[in-house]
Amino acid sequence: MKRPTQKRWYVIAIFFTFMLLHQTDKLLIGPLTTPIMETFGINEVQMGAVFTGALVVGAVCYPLWGIMYDRYARPKLLAGASFIWGATTWLSAIAPGYGSFLATRATTGIDDSSYPGLYSLVSDYFGPNMRGKIYGFLQLTSPFGYMLGMVLGLLLSGTLGWRNIFYITGILGILLSVIIFFFVKEVPRGQSEPELASLEHISIYRLNWKSVVSLLKKPSLFFLILQGFFGVFPWNVIIYWFFRYLETERGYNSNEVFLTMVIAVVVLAAGYPLGGFLGDALFKRTVRGRVIVSTIGVFTGAVLLYLTMNIPFDNKLLFGIMLTLTAIFIPFASPNVVSTVYDIALPEVRSTAVAVENFLESIGAAMTPLIAGLIAVDRSLHAAIIIICTSTWMLCTVFFIIVAFLIPKDVHNLRQELKARAEAEAAAGHVSIPGAKPVPVPVE
Repeated sequence: MKRPTQKRWYVIAIFFTFMLLHQTDKLLIGPLTTPIMETFGINEVQMGAVFTGALVVGAVCYPLWGIMYDRYARPKLLAGASFIWGATTWLSAIAPGYGSFLATRATTGIDDSSYPGLYSLVSDYFGPNMRGKIYGFLQLTSPFGYMLGMVLGLLLSGTLGWRNIFYITGILGILLSVIIFFFVKEVPRGQSEPELASLEHISIYRLNWKSVVSLLKKPSLFFLILQGFFGVFPWNVIIYWFFRYLETERGYNSNEVFLTMVIAVVVLAAGYPLGGFLGDALFKRTVRGRVIVSTIGVFTGAVLLYLTMNIPFDNKLLFGIMLTLTAIFIPFASPNVVSTVYDIALPEVRSTAVAVENFLESIGAAMTPLIAGLIAVDRSLHAAIIIICTSTWMLCTVFFIIVAFLIPKDVHNLRQELKARAEAEAAAGHVSIPGAKPVPVPVE
């Protein structure tokens, strides 16, 4: 299969725009929680069920998206996901009552599980030594989307209303589906791997069940999935409940909430590319590099968040400073986990690998907003955030340490499989690109 000449940075720009606006739509419900609760006259437990509904649907859809991405054209499927985002957001905006809103908001989870194919496609544009930085850059869309959601939610909900805000983001999803469909093309799976990068032609590789079974037997992947199961608990608590915590328990007004969160989110955004950069830099020295950076991030984040949450309510300045300091560390693991999965998975099963991880993450995370709501009703949101965040991040620290011991063997096995594949391609007469000099991956 001859490789297309499409510019990879052009594709990254489209993906960044898609992820930014999609994350804005997904995370908008956080700052819009209070007006939505007032519209339907519901409590924290009922609102927690709304959050959980979308997470459950997203979890169920992960395996389906992963398998389809590894068998069919990834850009077309991604365009479909963008269209579903727009359509389901519109449905939730026109819901007349709590029951219909609960149901329609759950359908927005369908497209929330569509990222594995996007990440897989990116891995075929950028080699192992660059992926952490690229994923870190793309994952800037999460905090930027959160911040854009704050602007729309806090500044415009009073004038436009939360329903009209959802109408706007729904239209953007449909427009982006058209752009992705016509302007993003498929590329050969595995073309950026060092062993295959110098080949002018690469055979078409698609998902097969033997590769999936082999993938699931990798010890390091098991513990990566296990840490992911617990690692998303804190994010869901923070995303869905932190605004209300500041408003109702720390006594912040709208301007104070906005200023505090904007500063924290800007610093948190820097943590994604910084974590990816550090992971790539250390990966060039040792295949454990990404995991080491991830371990530092979750452990430090847990300690700092615990200290931050225990600052007296009347000391808003110190709370803001400590929250900002915490924010720089907690995204470190995110770009490195995706890159690490791709360090051990064959190109044709990478969407499935990330989908399996995200599926199990979502099973654990789906109940988190509801659990936090139950703790809040019984005790407080303050207690819910501390209990859930610090305990799960400490567990993740332990699992990352285990992965650090296991990862060298699984990386070595993948490189050997790709080397054998390259030799088979050469034997089949697939010539090398003149002057190509692939960057090697460290082997331990």
